[in-house]
Amino acid sequence: MPLFATKQQICAMNREPYQLDFILLNIGHAVHHGDWNWKDINSPFTRIHLVTKGTATIIRDDGTIVLQENHLYLTSAYTRHSYQCDGEFSLYYMHIYENPEKKTSIFDALQFPIAIESDDLILQLVQRLIEINPGRELSYYDPKSYDHASGLIKNLALQIKTPIAFEVESQGIIKQLLSRFLAHATKKKPHVDERLLKVLDYIHAHIHTSISIDTLAELSFLTKDHFIRLFKKQLNSTPGKYINQKKIEKAQLLMLLENPSIQELAYKLGFENVSYFNRLFKKMTGENPSTHKKRLAAFNK
Repeated sequence: MPLFATKQQICAMNREPYQLDFILLNIGHAVHHGDWNWKDINSPFTRIHLVTKGTATIIRDDGTIVLQENHLYLTSAYTRHSYQCDGEFSLYYMHIYENPEKKTSIFDALQFPIAIESDDLILQLVQRLIEINPGRELSYYDPKSYDHASGLIKNLALQIKTPIAFEVESQGIIKQLLSRFLAHATKKKPHVDERLLKVLDYIHAHIHTSISIDTLAELSFLTKDHFIRLFKKQLNSTPGKYINQKKIEKAQLLMLLENPSIQELAYKLGFENVSYFNRLFKKMTGENPSTHKKRLAAFNK
């Protein structure tokens, strides 16, 4: 680098290495008549809602948000929330999933606004996203019918079959929508997030090994009890549950992309006991790995 750096070079050095790499799971338009009422939703994917008519509320641990017409709303992954609607209410919905190969989530590093005003361009972008991604609408609006690992993997399989041109365009549209929120995002408190970001980086980088909670606590320079409380407060999950969830998500992705044997898969993810892996997989997905693998194979034919 030259002795006197340019303004652009200085900005590049100071810029955080945030990566926006999302997979579209669901998108569609829904009209409700007092029936958008679901409780205790806590999903592994991010939701974006564009309200076109009526009002409703999202109830979160940090408060209640009144949804209004011509506004775009963002609910990041693992945000526990509920919906409440008393009358006619219509909206576009999008479910997006961060690429599981990423080390950490941008939502762990930045505090995004919940709502922003919409405009004609946003509406056109959302409608175009629906047009180039047919078959992504929800058959049932109850989150229990789609908010599970098997539903996630099914939509990841659809993504793989998407023509490359539409996939690139979809990525561009998703980034444009998120950029509206990103323009008003702020860094989370350093004394909290720097510790957790380091831990999350470690978890994702070592997902193929047996990860000790004691190691994570030492990495964050906190006592074990303090670390567990902080992790649960920020991510709405215990460290152990989060690790297991990421391991099973990784297992499902590997089944989809590489088709390994169950034993090979368990060892690849740091499980010394295949039986334990089978039990954990069934507990988190509702079916054992071999059944899930066969169903995936049938779906991809």
